[in-house]
Formats: sequence, structure tokens, C-alpha cells
Amino acid sequence: MGYAILAFDGDDEAALSRRMTARDRHLDVITSWAADGRLALGVPLFTAAGRPAGSLMVLDVPDQAGLDAYLAAEPFNHEGVWQRVATYPFRIAPLPYRPLPQPGAPTASAPTHTVILALDGRDADAELRRLAVRGAHMERVRPAAEDGTLALGGAILDGPDGRMIGSIAVIARPDEASARAWMADDPYVTGGVWQEITLYPTRFAPLPYRPLPGAA
Repeated sequence: MGYAILAFDGDDEAALSRRMTARDRHLDVITSWAADGRLALGVPLFTAAGRPAGSLMVLDVPDQAGLDAYLAAEPFNHEGVWQRVATYPFRIAPLPYRPLPQPGAPTASAPTHTVILALDGRDADAELRRLAVRGAHMERVRPAAEDGTLALGGAILDGPDGRMIGSIAVIARPDEASARAWMADDPYVTGGVWQEITLYPTRFAPLPYRPLPGAA
């Protein structure tokens, strides 16, 4: 159990300046949280044109208090970088993920991955559709985790230990066209589970991450 934070910068002319001003303090915080295992993954979100748009932060914390502690410590949150913040109870799927980039690894100059935010339908049959194809979906993503295509994936919940209402995944596809091509055959797509899908280009900053659930 944990939380996913999707946070979005402002779209005004000073937005990039605010991000750069707070960036070093942000890196100090997320380095500390990654080192002690409370930050499972933190990546920037970009627009299709390559401009910073926000952040995805996946926390491995047991309760709301852990989420609140991170938001209180995060300079991007209290120094005006993030203008809109959405938080979701989130459970990382235990899969044979490859290790995330560690300190000393190079940082790419352009997006290398895509963040998928996929919300299920809200109708009465939405949960039944997900459960009907969940096994097939897990069979598909397991080898994707093994070969590095899927860097992280998991379920958005409607509350702590609640039911699944969506998904977040980070895949090794650098642009929307290649990401949508990869998603096209997923049972959550063909089975009508994911009804609202938003994609964001991203890249990794090397941090002292702990192994993800299921990783060797």
C-alpha cells in the first residue's frame, strides 16, 4: 500500500523559473526519501513539446500520515512549483522489475519513458470488466517487467485497501505514438477497462532507490 502523487506546474511564464529555483532542494528531499525506501519512484512529467509539466511521485508509506509528511517536506509543493496536486491510494504490482537507475547512472537529455494514467469506467460493470481480464493483463505485463519495458505499474484504489479503479504505469516508450501502440493489445484496453487514458513523456533521475515489490 502507498500513494501516487500527480502534481502539475503552473502554465504561466514564471513556472519554469520556480521549478529551477527549487530543484536542488527537491532533489535533496527525494534522494533522502528514496534512500530510506519511502519513495519508490519520482519522475518529471513533460508536455509533448518537452516542457516540464509536473511530477509523478510514488510513495511506499503505510498511511495518510506518510503522504502528508512528504507533501510537507517537498519544496515543489510548498514553494509554488506545483499548482495542482492529485493524490491516489496506490498499490505497486509485484513483478520482476529491472533495477531503477542508481546514483552515477547518466541522466537522459530527452524523454525515454511514458507515464500512463488510466482510469476505469464509473459504471456499475466497471469492476467486473477489470476482474474478468485481470489475469490476462498480469500475464502480459510480467514479461514486460522482466525485459525492462515496464519500469513500474500498479493499481489506483478508491481508498486504502479499497477496490481498483485505475492504473498507473511507466513504460519504456519515449512518445505518445509508441506508447499507444504498446497499450493497444493490453486486455485492459481491449476489454474496455481503461476508459480515460492520459500520457506524459518522462525520464529518470538516478536515485538510491530500493528494489520494487517483486524485483529480484
